[in-house]
Amino acid sequence: MAIPITVRVQAEPFDTAAETAKLTAGRTDVGAVVTFEGLCRSEDGTLAALELEHYPGMAEAEIARVAEEASRRWPVLGLAAIHRYGKIAPGAPIVLVIATSPHRRAAFEAAEFLMDFLKTRAPFWKKEHRRDGTEGGWVDAREADDAAAARWGVTSG
Repeated sequence: MAIPITVRVQAEPFDTAAETAKLTAGRTDVGAVVTFEGLCRSEDGTLAALELEHYPGMAEAEIARVAEEASRRWPVLGLAAIHRYGKIAPGAPIVLVIATSPHRRAAFEAAEFLMDFLKTRAPFWKKEHRRDGTEGGWVDAREADDAAAARWGVTSG
């Protein structure tokens, strides 16, 4: 039986509680729910907004492909990966990952696997808009994110 996998790329904010409820409603076999909600940082008060762009269709397909991989690696009962695009203000949510499983370790690892992929391989581009009116430019990938993904056999190439 295929597990429920939700993948969305959207401009509007998401509702973490509602998305969690979708994955757990009527399920008595779920023993663990791990959620990760990533927020836009202010970068010490210098950031007015982070603008995220994506390749429509490709972004969803790549995220779905990795979610399917997570479902093969761990005994998960449901997964969700929702990523926003557009201009995001500091403090606002950018990304949501949810993993449900009978046991916590699988839920934690599957969620972390999905998040590491989203940080390194998902086709999103980030541009900083500064509070002083200048553009901060496009954000480069971080070595720490690549190192985290490498432990799963995921590379940024």
